[in-house]
Amino acid sequence: LGYPVMIKASAGGGGKGMRIAWDDEETREGFRFSSQEAASSFGDDRLLIEKFIDNPRHIEIQVCSNKHGNALWLNERECSIQRRNQKVVEEAPSTFLDPETRRAMGEQAVALAKAVKYSSAGTVEFLVDSSKNFYFLEMNTRLQVEHPVTECITGLDLVQEMIRVAKGYPLRHKQADIPIKGWAVECRVYAEDPYKSFGLPSIGKLSQYQEPLQVPSVRVDSGVQQGSDISIFYDPMISKLITYGSNRAEALKRMEEALDNYVIRGNCRNLGSYIHPRFIQGDISTKFLPEVYPDGFKGHKLTDLERRELLATAASLYVAEQLRSQRFLGTPRIPIAKSKRSSWELSVRLGDGIYPVAVSKDGSSFSVEVDGMKLNVTSEWNLASPLLSVTVDGTQRTIQ
Repeated sequence: LGYPVMIKASAGGGGKGMRIAWDDEETREGFRFSSQEAASSFGDDRLLIEKFIDNPRHIEIQVCSNKHGNALWLNERECSIQRRNQKVVEEAPSTFLDPETRRAMGEQAVALAKAVKYSSAGTVEFLVDSSKNFYFLEMNTRLQVEHPVTECITGLDLVQEMIRVAKGYPLRHKQADIPIKGWAVECRVYAEDPYKSFGLPSIGKLSQYQEPLQVPSVRVDSGVQQGSDISIFYDPMISKLITYGSNRAEALKRMEEALDNYVIRGNCRNLGSYIHPRFIQGDISTKFLPEVYPDGFKGHKLTDLERRELLATAASLYVAEQLRSQRFLGTPRIPIAKSKRSSWELSVRLGDGIYPVAVSKDGSSFSVEVDGMKLNVTSEWNLASPLLSVTVDGTQRTIQ
């Protein structure tokens, strides 16, 4: 094979028991540690060794085959964005594949399924280099976490198809019937701290949990609810967030809106680490996270405009809360006269800075001056909600 090589657990998954070796010494050490981790995680210390492809894409083909010797490939899923060799974002189709490469990979996946007489839904995974050469990685003989994106672009119910195959029914579709319609993206929402090694588990109780189901074309597959415990004994994934659009831009826009409207309290979560210009452009590989965050994820740095918008919103929210409180003043128990003020000079703390802000009431909205710039802020001001939807100079923002 030649170096470098990948050492991996034969019974493994989720990146456990995987190591890269660049020489003989690293191979010996890698075998020792990988076999120990494999035995601990899977009860099986057997290992595989294969050629390591530097900076590839991780692309997989969904297959469905039955007991009658028929098999279909249901297009690809792009799974390159990973941390610790475990997928965190999947999308279908891939921005990278052309029709010829897609067909070649699909035909190879079907040939493998037929060769082993596989009968069910399954996934054949490949590494793809920059020249679109593809290399077999493994076959997952199950329905994977990311299968909803395939369902979105094909219109097939893979769970139903898998059950039909198990009952011995023939496949209802032909290869020519399998479409690519629209675009779908899945984000794995983890109870993890993205500021620590791109996401170390963060255990605890979900004190508040609200899924963004109000966003159109959003699907959330979860097994938790408000009050659930995230423990050390299970995978820290909270849910799968799937968004669909007629094209990639629409699917990503809905993904960003859904992530903004996802309320999770009680532990850390990895929501903020998904949005990056390179991801939006489709310029990704399995090294995406360490390349775009070489010093670790530090969060989003506010632009000057975003800082002003946040200051204006905070000041408007404070004034709106004060005005609401005045409705309860002037009663016999609290004999305080209501204020007639319509403008306020405030100091707002943001991060390490304190900023002067001038706020004036303008009908149902607020006019706010920050750094000499005037901004108009409007909202329904549902102060009891964990989400605040505001419009600042015509731009809608969601703030938690």
